[in-house]
Amino acid sequence: MMIGERRGSIRVVACVVQRGRRLLLGRRPISKRHADLWEFPGGKLEPGESDLQAATRELQEELGVSVYAVGEVLAQYQDPGSPFQIVFRRTLIQGEPEAIEHSELGWFAWEQLSGLELAPSDARFVATLGPRIVE
Repeated sequence: MMIGERRGSIRVVACVVQRGRRLLLGRRPISKRHADLWEFPGGKLEPGESDLQAATRELQEELGVSVYAVGEVLAQYQDPGSPFQIVFRRTLIQGEPEAIEHSELGWFAWEQLSGLELAPSDARFVATLGPRIVE
């Protein structure tokens, strides 16, 4: 079990991808939990995967990009009403993201994030870290 995880929880890596002072977010598909809300892309770790391996697999599947590094854990939260432990990590990518899994993608300045309807853990992350996210 990783530090900060609870028994029975499922670790999810949320990738904080930045270009200049803008952050990449995707709108969740209508068929998924938190449908139509904006989120930092990423996904669940498979058994035995590291955060880097999961980020690499998930961002290739969801966005069609390559991941070449994940940074330190910026924050982590238990997602309300689910077994998911969401771990936010700065992530460096190569390639131009495409909305393969999400219904829409966008690059947003920090000031724009408060105007988006964010998934609960993503909203908590933005509120807690504030503008330090893009520094």
